[in-house]
Amino acid sequence: MIVLARHAVSAALAALLAVVAPPAVLAQTAVFVVRHAEKVDESKDPLLSAKGTARAQALARHLESAGVKAIYVTEYKRTGLTAAPLAAALGLKPIVVRAADTPALVATIRKDNPADVVLVVGHSNTLPDILKGLGHPDLVEIGDDEYDSLFVAVPRTGQPPAVLRLKF
Repeated sequence: MIVLARHAVSAALAALLAVVAPPAVLAQTAVFVVRHAEKVDESKDPLLSAKGTARAQALARHLESAGVKAIYVTEYKRTGLTAAPLAAALGLKPIVVRAADTPALVATIRKDNPADVVLVVGHSNTLPDILKGLGHPDLVEIGDDEYDSLFVAVPRTGQPPAVLRLKF
């Protein structure tokens, strides 16, 4: 897995898609997977903090021209609020999935978006399973205080997906 700084996000995405995206993809063109942005408190279903709102806007700026066709969020406010600026910019309605059912999420993405670029906004404890469900063989750890990782999984025929871990 490769870790890149903020300023390299757009260039890295373009290069990755140009190099590893096969002509006939068996699954999505790319799946962006991100943890929700910073929350205002530790309650069960908190809103985003001011820093989290700014991060959600930064995510929208980074992905607005990436060709996202679908956005998946969990039932918790913080994931929907993280995706909201991008959804508004693209005119998309986020699809709500249960945080506890990663296999259903992955199956839904594959069924409903077979050749699309999609964004999944999850949680520190669901991102590793989402990436594993997409075929990424490496263990991924997300710290409790880590909100700036953006994973890009690009399927490859007959191989695990190419995965980048970007910072934004």
